[in-house]
Amino acid sequence: MTTSNFAHYPRVLSIAGSDSGGGAGIQADIKTISALGGFAMTAITAITAQNTQGVQGIHALPASFLKSQIQSVAEDIGVDAVKIGMLHTPEVVEVVAWAIDHYGWKNVILDPVMVATSGDRLIDEETVKLLIEELFPKVLLITPNLDEAEVLLGRPIQKESELIPAAQDLLNLGTPSALLKGGHLEGEWVVDVWASKGEPFVLKSKRIDSRNVHGTGCTLSSAIATFCARGESLAAAIELARAYILKAIEHGAHVQTGDPKGQGHGPLNHGFAPLPMLIKT
Repeated sequence: MTTSNFAHYPRVLSIAGSDSGGGAGIQADIKTISALGGFAMTAITAITAQNTQGVQGIHALPASFLKSQIQSVAEDIGVDAVKIGMLHTPEVVEVVAWAIDHYGWKNVILDPVMVATSGDRLIDEETVKLLIEELFPKVLLITPNLDEAEVLLGRPIQKESELIPAAQDLLNLGTPSALLKGGHLEGEWVVDVWASKGEPFVLKSKRIDSRNVHGTGCTLSSAIATFCARGESLAAAIELARAYILKAIEHGAHVQTGDPKGQGHGPLNHGFAPLPMLIKT
């Protein structure tokens, strides 16, 4: 049988940190990619000790070992799309920038993880600066939340009317496309803004009452990457990924993860409705 008779899964590589609590990071990415019919591969940047309460510790892996992980999967299995999450040091950013250039990756979604759901700051200013300079021009889309956009732009974003200008200003940092997530604003509706060439696009959805929102950013970015790997346009991938994450929040809203006395943020329900799909070669 020739290789042309085989099908293959949409191959998605997650370059991110490991969440020991299972709600965010690599773990959320694997669950999301798998639920949406993709084949999840990983290159782990750091190991974290965390749970629903927050981040208790971060253990960085050497940049050289991150490069080895990337080479191992890229040169054997292949990559249709990439999701990038937590990059904690300048050396790690440099490795990822090298990989994008070396392998010619096009479907690269960057979630510029800087602040955890708990409020913990995860990377320093030097790394943020290099992230902007080295990676923003190379990726297809960045997906900052409001906390991260405030760090990137150096100003507060406190009202819905500030979302469109902020999303447009993110483009001035060199990225071709930015999805600014407005979920941290209060109100009955969640408003996100996608800015690229042309007029910005506003996406609104009814807010779902849930404390189980740990890993929403990781889930959204890996879902977008998976839909891109499945052959969807970026616009379609964003809309499909938002629809998926809203259902995942809804189906996980009434689930208790961990000690009922705890006050932390539980995970989404990533596996509520698997959507398998193969790509014919």
